[in-house]
Amino acid sequence: MVILYTYKNGVYINLNDISQKEKNSIRHNIYVNLTNKCSCSCTFCLRNTKEMAKSNSLWLDREPTYDEIIAEFEKYDITKFNEIIFCGFGEPTMVLDTLLQVAIYLKNRSSNTPIRINTNGLGDLVHEKEIAPLFKELVDTVSISLNASNAEEYLRLTRNKFGIESYDAMLKFAVNCKSYVPNVVMTVVDCIGQKEIDACQVVCDKIGVTLRIRPFE
Repeated sequence: MVILYTYKNGVYINLNDISQKEKNSIRHNIYVNLTNKCSCSCTFCLRNTKEMAKSNSLWLDREPTYDEIIAEFEKYDITKFNEIIFCGFGEPTMVLDTLLQVAIYLKNRSSNTPIRINTNGLGDLVHEKEIAPLFKELVDTVSISLNASNAEEYLRLTRNKFGIESYDAMLKFAVNCKSYVPNVVMTVVDCIGQKEIDACQVVCDKIGVTLRIRPFE
């Protein structure tokens, strides 16, 4: 079961497969794989497009417990990590309680190690409450998948279970995060075309967050 992994040259690397010497000097971004659950079924999602070897597959046979996640982190000097990112094949806010508990543990161990959440931004709809306040003093960056410049295209691409209102809910979540998280970013994949990227930039400018364009894998 891959709980902690890093990423290099298009390859996901299970931290358990790294040599002891490397473990003592890791300065990579480290990802935390919490769940397979997701409220979206995006047309471009790696869950549907990327084949992975069993040894480094991010598909979980079951969700790791808090104790199992902490046991993995205890193997490393986390002060040497560049950044710790909650991101796997599932949506990390689907298991919000575990995410928050692990974030508290990490901040207690190394308050200066940045923590990021990569999210679809629909956690408020999942949990039927505003979750951004829970990230205060725990999360340094929230990266939200914007994906589209309007509600209709967003729903077509994400195929999420909440319907057309999901787009405005995602934007509201981004605005709420600005009050509790130092760095709020929205992302699009480069395959959507320059016209749509420009339109997404307008959306981000309007709500006052940074747009990052990421390559489609």
